[in-house]
Amino acid sequence: MYTLYIGNKNYSSWSLRPWLLLRVAGIPFEERAVALTGQGPSEVHRAYSPSGLVPCLHDGEVRVWDSLAIAEYLAERHAGLWPEAPAARAFARSMSAEMHGGFTALRGTWVMNAKLAFAERAPPESVQREVDRIVQLWTTCRAAPAAAGGPFLFGRFGIADAMYAPVALRFRTYAARLPDAAAAYRDALLALPAMQEWVSAALAETAVEERYDRLAREAGGSPR
Repeated sequence: MYTLYIGNKNYSSWSLRPWLLLRVAGIPFEERAVALTGQGPSEVHRAYSPSGLVPCLHDGEVRVWDSLAIAEYLAERHAGLWPEAPAARAFARSMSAEMHGGFTALRGTWVMNAKLAFAERAPPESVQREVDRIVQLWTTCRAAPAAAGGPFLFGRFGIADAMYAPVALRFRTYAARLPDAAAAYRDALLALPAMQEWVSAALAETAVEERYDRLAREAGGSPR
């Protein structure tokens, strides 16, 4: 059985991605939660993660320590995590890599914090540009024939959905204004039982990372 090391559920967007993929796909795994340090790689984490970061997947002696690498590793062992059609699969891989390596303004400004909810207000221009790009990606996927089989980006839930799941939480926290198709997809992600399980656990956490909370309040104004 796999073992997945993850950080605090209220803050760790990177941990959410492989956790949600495993849970929705019905792949058995053992969850081991560790506290985030908020300071990048930590010697504390190197005992189970070569990078000193979470998430990290253990499969016997194998260690996979990056969220997208974990997803690719799982896709080699479990069918259906990428779309079957080559063109759709290429698009899914490209948009997943774009999420993994990009959208730095959104991720740095709208930090993940499931305990907060803000009234709508105009985000910084740099964040709005990235919101617009994400909406474009989501809308393109949902309008394509590959999406006909379900409510997710390529119909059935897969790696691309897991990569954008933390964005759905951010869009709710910061009351992002979305067109109908993008809002419907956001809501489909948030309605997943596994997503609700994650959020419920996040709300029950007592650990506080003041740096993350401060960044969220600075970006969002006053909570609703």
